[in-house]
Amino acid sequence: MTDPPDKFDQSQLSGRLWLAEALWKLGSIQFGDFTLGRTVRNSPVYLNAKLLISRPADLRRTAQLIADELRMGQAMRKRQVEPFDAVAGVPIGGLHIATALSLELDQPLLYVRPPRTGNVEHSSHIEGIYRPGHATVIVDDLAAGGGSIVETVERLREAGLRVHDAVVLIDREQGATGRLRMMGVRLHSILTLDVILEHLHARGHVSDEDFERSRGYFAREGQPRSEFD
Repeated sequence: MTDPPDKFDQSQLSGRLWLAEALWKLGSIQFGDFTLGRTVRNSPVYLNAKLLISRPADLRRTAQLIADELRMGQAMRKRQVEPFDAVAGVPIGGLHIATALSLELDQPLLYVRPPRTGNVEHSSHIEGIYRPGHATVIVDDLAAGGGSIVETVERLREAGLRVHDAVVLIDREQGATGRLRMMGVRLHSILTLDVILEHLHARGHVSDEDFERSRGYFAREGQPRSEFD
């Protein structure tokens, strides 16, 4: 699960590629010029996995896929996923996936609310029932530089929770894996955006121009990044 998708055997990869098709049919993948957050700047491709909430069957299947991957990672002789007591969703994009996964695994859900600003005291509150020492797996829809996941790791650890693993649907491969590794957290992804684009291009969904622009962008952006990105 921790290896890049192009190193999986064909049966593993084909089991994941339905997600690429589902996202394409939902209109989740767009091409243009997008700047989002601290890491994604002038990207020629944008992916909005949140649209999965509009297709309950696809969201359920997504949760089943993640659950299978987590179980497999725990069952390996050299364990790739540590046992966990709860599922923690990253606000906001990871919450709907974490909720579906919580139901699929019958595991408690935690939600780390973003710090409040303005006239309200600056604080971060964890919704859910937990005890210090409990282990959590973090769930998000997308990873780029990893900033949101890093912040969630920090909030959970401040509350006395243990975090060893995070899982995302899509990894844009823009620094999140290395950044989390430095914190002792393994990042697992169902697919990378590069693999999605290759698949959609091969199926004729993505033009040669959009495919080459996107591949060029990720070749430039897939370099070590500042901790502030």
